[in-house]
Amino acid sequence: MASNKLNLFDFDQEKIRTLHLTWIAFFVSFMVWFAHAPLMPFIREVLALDDQQVKVLLILNVAMTIPARIVVGMLVDRYGPRILFSAILILGGAISILFALAQDYEQLALLRFLSGFVGAGFVVGIRMISEWFPARQTGIAQGIYGGWGNFGSAGAAMLLPFVAANIGGDDGWRYAIIGTALLSIAYGAFYYWRARNTPRGSTYFKPKKMGAMEVTSGGDLLLYMLMNIPMFLALGVLTWKLSPAKMGLLSAPASYAIYLTLIVVYLLQIWKIWHLNAHILKQPVPQMQCYKFKQVAILDLAYMVTFGAELAVVSMLALFYVDMFGLDKIWAGVLAGIYPVINLVARPAGGIFSDKIGRRRTLVILFIGIVLSFLLLSRVDSSWPVWMVVAATILGGIFSKAGSGAVYAMAPLIQRRMTGQIAGMVGAYGNVGGVIFLTVNSFVETQLFFLVIGATAGVVLFFIMLFLEEPKGQMVETLPDGAVQMIDVS
Repeated sequence: MASNKLNLFDFDQEKIRTLHLTWIAFFVSFMVWFAHAPLMPFIREVLALDDQQVKVLLILNVAMTIPARIVVGMLVDRYGPRILFSAILILGGAISILFALAQDYEQLALLRFLSGFVGAGFVVGIRMISEWFPARQTGIAQGIYGGWGNFGSAGAAMLLPFVAANIGGDDGWRYAIIGTALLSIAYGAFYYWRARNTPRGSTYFKPKKMGAMEVTSGGDLLLYMLMNIPMFLALGVLTWKLSPAKMGLLSAPASYAIYLTLIVVYLLQIWKIWHLNAHILKQPVPQMQCYKFKQVAILDLAYMVTFGAELAVVSMLALFYVDMFGLDKIWAGVLAGIYPVINLVARPAGGIFSDKIGRRRTLVILFIGIVLSFLLLSRVDSSWPVWMVVAATILGGIFSKAGSGAVYAMAPLIQRRMTGQIAGMVGAYGNVGGVIFLTVNSFVETQLFFLVIGATAGVVLFFIMLFLEEPKGQMVETLPDGAVQMIDVS
């Protein structure tokens, strides 16, 4: 039996070089995406923003990533990860430069919304890693990619406040963001030069059609349509948050226009899903080519909790330390940076345990930990010692980040040719969770915010235990010449 161990220093292996190239690309993309979060105390002070404006900026940061991950998932399956990751890094860097030059809240809000698509780069790397590593190494390889890449948000939290405080005076935060943007543009060009989509001699499997995911049964067709609803509802909630009824950043006509657009786009998506898959109701898919969409749906919900909690907590943590405990802005940023740092170990650990003891079992264990740790966080108040609060957030972060690693230890094993689309939908649900949890955070006290995350995790744990199945056996893919290839998933 082949070993599932990886020698991360064996640079003679092209797959190891590809893993390092790709997690660094993810690291840079997350550093750009989350550059604003640890700098928010500086931005709030310089531009005289109120608390609601700050909270809306945090929500806007994850909104665009919902549709972007769906679209990018389709594009990467069609065109390959090399060109997609390069384009995201270069364009994301350009938008971040514009954000750094913004002079008022409206400009900040628009550019923060647009820059959210940088978070879709994560999906690209999932497909890249799945092409280079076999099933027995999928968990650890995806965990290293996701965990080390996610450290980009920690790198931003730990480095950028120091830059902002020591360079450029009141414009220090602008210099910090421009620096990360230039790094992103440079690495995007480097990635295009050095990366390759597949090992030599391997086939890059593509979906038969573009525009929607293929499903293989009538029940799955209905479930797929239903699972699209929360993504549009999250965007609708965000629109309401910005409407005259709440923030007033959007006019009433603009709000109604967005609501109408979301409805029309959803109906078009339903039509596209039907058009692409209706034939299965008359001509059943051969059993050997079938997969169960419920696997995707449960992973959607699981990632909504794991990564959604991470997005929400990392976005609010620096301000939480400042407002509840009166910490200095720089130290608040440093302590907040500890939370994403644990991705370096926790997310790979989730992948390793998935490879060793089973993917479903690992998710069950980790979700029990998420429930209990966030219930503990819901008891935090200003009387707690800061070190104890930091320890509690680390505990919650370990379980949620390891849970993210476990989710993506399973996602690439469902259907190879649609790995980008599956990863895109699962990833989009992570942002749905971020929008939901950050919206809750804008209405309630921090303790209740943590309680909502824990309770949601409990509901998802129920679905995992009842309906999620362990990948086993082989999946079937068809080569361009019509030949069948069997791909191990266990």
